Amino acid sequence: MPANRACRYGLMVLVLSATSASGQEWTRFRGPNGTGIAEAANIPVQWTAKDYRWRVELPGIGYSSPVIWGQKVFVTSALEEDATQIIRCLRTSDGGLLWERRFSSITHPKHRFNCYASATPPVDQDHLYVVWATPKQYNLAALEHEHGRTVWQRDLGPFEAEHGFGASPILVGDLLIVPNDQNGKSSVIALDRTTGKIQWEAARRSKIASYSTPFLFEPEGAPAQLILTSSSHGVSSLDPKTGKTLWELELLNNRIVGSGAVASGLIVATCGVGGAGTRTVVIRPGVPSKGVQAELAYDVPKGALPYVPVPVTCDSLLFLWYDRGAVTCLDAPTGKVHWRERIQGEFFGSPVRVGDRLYCISRDGDMVVLAAADKFKLLARFSLEERSNSTPAIADGVMYLRTVSHLMAIGGG
Repeated sequence: MPANRACRYGLMVLVLSATSASGQEWTRFRGPNGTGIAEAANIPVQWTAKDYRWRVELPGIGYSSPVIWGQKVFVTSALEEDATQIIRCLRTSDGGLLWERRFSSITHPKHRFNCYASATPPVDQDHLYVVWATPKQYNLAALEHEHGRTVWQRDLGPFEAEHGFGASPILVGDLLIVPNDQNGKSSVIALDRTTGKIQWEAARRSKIASYSTPFLFEPEGAPAQLILTSSSHGVSSLDPKTGKTLWELELLNNRIVGSGAVASGLIVATCGVGGAGTRTVVIRPGVPSKGVQAELAYDVPKGALPYVPVPVTCDSLLFLWYDRGAVTCLDAPTGKVHWRERIQGEFFGSPVRVGDRLYCISRDGDMVVLAAADKFKLLARFSLEERSNSTPAIADGVMYLRTVSHLMAIGGG
């Protein structure tokens, strides 16, 4: 391996279903299968306010990420005074408002670092699937693209969590998969995306509310697996068609906030407490149809482990972004640490990889850009002029950046 290897270009896009995106869309939290990876040639390393394609103000505040389908970008926010949910659809070309929907809600206790619009809604060619919760109601609504009309709406029951809500659903084929690991009665639920009818529901043990987003593991020559992480189950694999548990490793005892990821055919999962990661495990997943048992491959060495930010990869390199301002680069197959460097700031947003660069926004609103390489290199650091807890989205060569109350677009042709 070259001494200063950067990752190759050419993203292998994971095909999730017949309803998946063409590659020009960013359809869920952290994009295709939650990888946080895009290949866009015209995203600059650094920019100023005058370089944006557009920048628009949003009502209320939000920590969710934008999602994109075709010429539309969708973003959610909420009013802190009454928890009203606001969904906006904007033109990707100029940020112009196409439609807005508002849903009433109620204020309720949440962590001081949380807000009432933290979950990212998935989108497909037909609908945007918005989700929000209170201690009394777990709300889902499917909105059509053109005017934001409600196609169906469901209440999945109470959501009990001292820190509020934040987990994001995903789409797998014609199923909307909804994680529901909470302090109260927990489950994972699959609904028909067109009707909202429940297709299966798998009961889960209740311990501490978890906020991670599910993803797919697709072993070669075997059916896809739905991967979930929680403090009560650790890392578990379910059949996405039926909800049947395929395998499980109870390795994570603290709270799960950051989502898991796939790295070189392995599964990476984290847990933490008090704003810092306490354990990061790398698992060799089981493949029941081939008689392969799941097992722990290795523990990442303690110190500067992520709690909220989600890992991102570049070929065999695995990057872990610590909440309190440090980044670790490892060789994913072996766990060998290439480097661990301290950077300034605190982070709740997750890094994304665009080509051979990593982009991540600090809580203070600084964009930090690193080389996605086995040698540490800080490429840029600059202010977005407003705080942010969100993760960028990339579609059709354009990066969409969400701060607390603004949405911006940069790059493209």
